[in-house]
Amino acid sequence: MAADDLLLTGVRLRGRDELVDVRCEGGRIAEVGPGLDAPPGTTTLDAGARPVLPGLVEPHLHLDKAMLDAREPGEGTLQGAVATTARLKAGFTHDDVVARAEDVLRRAVTHGTTLVRTPVDVDPTVGLTSIDALLDVKRRWAGVVDLQVVAFPQEGIAARPGTDALLVEALRRGADVVGACSYAEDDVEGCRDHLRRVFDLAERFDVPVDVHADFAPAATADPRHLLAGEIAAMTAARGWGGRTTIGHVTTLSGYDDDRRRRLVDDLADAGVGLVVLPPTDLYLQGIAAPVAELLDGGVATALSSNNVRNAFTPFGTADVLDVTLLAAHTQSFGTREGIDRLLDRATSGAAAMLGVGGHDLAPGSRADLVVLDAPGRDHHTALLDRAPRRWVISGGHVAASTRTDTELHVP
Repeated sequence: MAADDLLLTGVRLRGRDELVDVRCEGGRIAEVGPGLDAPPGTTTLDAGARPVLPGLVEPHLHLDKAMLDAREPGEGTLQGAVATTARLKAGFTHDDVVARAEDVLRRAVTHGTTLVRTPVDVDPTVGLTSIDALLDVKRRWAGVVDLQVVAFPQEGIAARPGTDALLVEALRRGADVVGACSYAEDDVEGCRDHLRRVFDLAERFDVPVDVHADFAPAATADPRHLLAGEIAAMTAARGWGGRTTIGHVTTLSGYDDDRRRRLVDDLADAGVGLVVLPPTDLYLQGIAAPVAELLDGGVATALSSNNVRNAFTPFGTADVLDVTLLAAHTQSFGTREGIDRLLDRATSGAAAMLGVGGHDLAPGSRADLVVLDAPGRDHHTALLDRAPRRWVISGGHVAASTRTDTELHVP
């Protein structure tokens, strides 16, 4: 999709009192400041004092398994969700996966998302059907959404013979990231072998690593859910700092202060990023990783929806700002400063975790912007009000626009 030369006038940036204009040229932000001129042929949109954010980021969104709840609802446990999905995967087709993935992407773009990392199941049941479908979606949506496809062994590698060869083939076909599920094998030593194999593949194909890890209550005695520290050590030993991300890690929330602090330090020192997934983490475990402590400890942290309307999470609209607000409910983010910290985790901070720089509102950045339909209000109020997205701009092109018209008949 071709980029537009675009001038967005009268927007409100976070941290600035005066309204400014944003001029986009060739898919990039060319200028930010008051009273900018529009060169001939430029499309001009008057933001009317609405707040603007960089494009939103979903760093952990399972598109291949989305929208399955109508076929078979889950029972509210991790084990049940894995089993339910395993049954349904046997019926996946290319067109089915594409249709459900694009359904969610339409919702995500409408809400302002322009960058997505999607873990995609690879195993002997589904084969490469979902990977091929999401690589197709990636090509179809190029220019609207930057889609990173993860080859993900949800059900294990050794536990599902044949998965290893499928992971290799998925990476050969163009998967951007190799995934891991560190608790999916039959015993803890098998889980360690699983992780070592994934790092071997990351080195062979020179791709990032993205791990589902430690997804259990902290009281668990199951050592398969206590591997985040070992992942940090592997990351440091392999020199994969800044290229390793882990998701969930709900176990962390129940550690005592000293143990939690040591793990946070290990993750920060190794350069391991952590994606917190409040919708699923709270639904299945009743807890979520402590975002504030992770940020205070220097761990690159982001927020994401994880699943949309399936056995893992029977809710959701793929709106990262809803996820942000949910995260704010769980910890001490009720101040303006706290909300600002979370908004960073849904935009530029999340993009940096995925290796995408220049995802902010500055000259030279990709022209991905979200205008919140809250004229005259600031970003904090717009978030609390769940403001619609007036315009979503991706690479300088208006990808979505939403108008609302409410009549209130009260005194």
